[in-house]
Amino acid sequence: MNKTFKKAGLLASVALFASLSASAMAEDIKIGAMMPLTGSLQELAPPILNGAKLAVKEANAAGGVMGETVVLDVKDTQLNPQVAIDAAQKLVSVDGAVASVGPLASGITATVAQTVTINAHHPIVSPSATAPTITTLNDNDFVFRTTASDAYQGVAMAQLLKESGSDKIAIIYVNNDYGQGLAKALEDAFGLTGGTITGSLAYEEKAPSYRGELSQLAEGGADELIVIGYPDNGGINIVKQALEEGYFSKFVFSDGMKSDSLIETLGAKYLEGAYGTAPKGVETEAAKHFNTAYEAEFGSKPTGPYINNNYDAAMILMLAIEKAGSTDGTKIRDAMREVASAPGEIVGPGEFAKAKELIAAGKDINYEGAAGSQDFDENGDVAGTFEHWEIAGGQIKTVKIF
Repeated sequence: MNKTFKKAGLLASVALFASLSASAMAEDIKIGAMMPLTGSLQELAPPILNGAKLAVKEANAAGGVMGETVVLDVKDTQLNPQVAIDAAQKLVSVDGAVASVGPLASGITATVAQTVTINAHHPIVSPSATAPTITTLNDNDFVFRTTASDAYQGVAMAQLLKESGSDKIAIIYVNNDYGQGLAKALEDAFGLTGGTITGSLAYEEKAPSYRGELSQLAEGGADELIVIGYPDNGGINIVKQALEEGYFSKFVFSDGMKSDSLIETLGAKYLEGAYGTAPKGVETEAAKHFNTAYEAEFGSKPTGPYINNNYDAAMILMLAIEKAGSTDGTKIRDAMREVASAPGEIVGPGEFAKAKELIAAGKDINYEGAAGSQDFDENGDVAGTFEHWEIAGGQIKTVKIF
């Protein structure tokens, strides 16, 4: 009998502990972060993830969202469609994440959205899915992005090429949604400037050699080679082999190639004067606050692409939850434009507490982000400004933002 009572008491204690634990867990608001921490974008992903981490830390320091602590639930997509689908499914069905930042790559974003998150009414905000195809995705308005479409970046790159006096270019691009979309946008825009495209070829990721493609592109006598891709998936080897074989000596890079590893691997002297484009916000007070706060938190400046965009993605999601007063995905979706667009009192990075006060008082807010204005159009897209960056003295430096 005594053993029976002890056993019953133990079971009751276990049940009470489980109930208390479940209650404690239920108080957290989980936001997913789908990031390629391994794979072709593993060098770029950690600083981008840090952008969201900073936003969540600031929100929690201001009392959290709806009075609850926000937890960033990070999942590695490996830049692999099936791995990303599994990660999204776990976020939605097992972990109880109410919305997510990411994924990073356009193709992975579209796959995750169409397979998992749209049907689950789970809003996602990508800081870096730039392919024009995202605009026309049949997403029931559950897919947003805080960076401009490559339809704009193609125009920006064509403008810089024209300003630099380039009349003939060759293009090599990674064979995915991102590469195809940006290459097409550049081709269209550069053609309108009167320039000539001597050749445009796709490359497969991590191929043993790109000499065949480079040899074919070199035959047209282009002034420069445009490389649209990522360093670790073939981009570095393309530049290396182009230099080794004497096919090209001048390069222009897309945002995905903006990486210190390019310089470290190939050597600064071979890349001096090479330049490129990347989405980047103008130097506003909001941007200055973000830069200062990021450096204080992580000990380095946010020089890589899409770090500030991911900060904005997380901030907007949390403000939308606060505005909706709910963790229901549809209600979060419907509040996204309300917190990020005019009219309303402007709030920016580091002002989560102020934004909460305004929302509680029934006032409209207009979040102006670290990456610039985040006014979502009917497709969940934003306009943007772009950076003209250049490799000079062994470093990546900003020439201008336009």
